[in-house]
Amino acid sequence: MSFMRPLGNTGLTVSALGLGTVKIGRDKGVKYPNGFTIPDDRAVVELLAQARDLGINLIDTAPAYGHSEQRLGQLMSQRQEWIIVTKVGEEFDNDSGASHFDFSPEHVRRSVERSLTRLKTDYLDCVLVHSDGNDLAIIEQGTLDALNDLKKAGLIRATGMSTKTVEGGLATLQHADIAMVTYNLSHHDEVPVIEQAAADLKGILIKKAFASGHLDDNIADPVQESLNQILGTAGVSSIIAGTINPRHLQENVAKARQACQP
Repeated sequence: MSFMRPLGNTGLTVSALGLGTVKIGRDKGVKYPNGFTIPDDRAVVELLAQARDLGINLIDTAPAYGHSEQRLGQLMSQRQEWIIVTKVGEEFDNDSGASHFDFSPEHVRRSVERSLTRLKTDYLDCVLVHSDGNDLAIIEQGTLDALNDLKKAGLIRATGMSTKTVEGGLATLQHADIAMVTYNLSHHDEVPVIEQAAADLKGILIKKAFASGHLDDNIADPVQESLNQILGTAGVSSIIAGTINPRHLQENVAKARQACQP
């Protein structure tokens, strides 16, 4: 498998490592082992330039990531060079630090229109439902149908859900283009979703590949081991890894490229 991979049958090609951007927009209520400071505009511009130089073309954001979408819209140059993934369903209040969810079709449309404005673009490459864990109930509400309608209207190129259950992941593959699932050295529960996606030529994005920073200290190089396992699994399109540390970004890409070697 090469570093650049098809995102299922969407026609989009993505880097095996994507840049997650929660840390450029939100520092409340996030589950990381160490604290961090939201980087200033110059640092974000440099991080985006570094990511592109390293061959990353996939960027992951969400309304629930605080000011992430607005900052990307302001600071991202060459929009056409990026595959942008954003979400609907989870809303985050920067003042209170609390999240709430709205999966209604009306909210989906409003959220997508707001993301287009914030990101200063006339299309979104991929929009995922940000599940609260009730994956099947969300699908039954028509949330993915609403996204698929916006895809037909030309506002979105691919649809899917960031799921939390195997049943939800499998159902998402029946109704949409992509599932985002958790997969790491200690969490293999959702592998059946990846296997189904490989069979159906659907896209798979991986979250929590490094267990949100909580990796096994008993392994010599847990990041390399994680990347080898995940990127060696048929059906995986890309891993979304959030970092604002330039050295970590460079190391992660080098290790991801090594994991993609035949």
